[in-house]
Amino acid sequence: MDTTKARVDSWLWSVRIFKSRSSASAACRAGHVRVNTERAKPATLVGPGDEVHVRGGPRERIVIVVQALSKRVGAALAVDAYEDRSPAPPPRTAIETVPIAVRDRGSGRPTKAQRRELDRLRGRKTR
Repeated sequence: MDTTKARVDSWLWSVRIFKSRSSASAACRAGHVRVNTERAKPATLVGPGDEVHVRGGPRERIVIVVQALSKRVGAALAVDAYEDRSPAPPPRTAIETVPIAVRDRGSGRPTKAQRRELDRLRGRKTR
């Protein structure tokens, strides 16, 4: 095996993008990982210069491999092993706030009219 290349599932675990190698392998099998625009299997080899796209979680991650690692390293060394080109997350103010249905504590079960109003507020379909 070439020492300048590493398995993509092992590399993603090594640089701390996934918490375990098995979860990185599962993401590869599910099609959430792409290497140079190609869908990656867990055994796909990555080396310096490869672009890795990881979908899942709160946002998409786009990283460029700088160093091929096959063993897990500390967080400070892991950051040096890739270049992060992920788009910035949206600002928190841009996220709409959804009104929350609040009832007084101890007021008992809602009546039919109150339940329908709660369903409308939550966006559930009513008759």
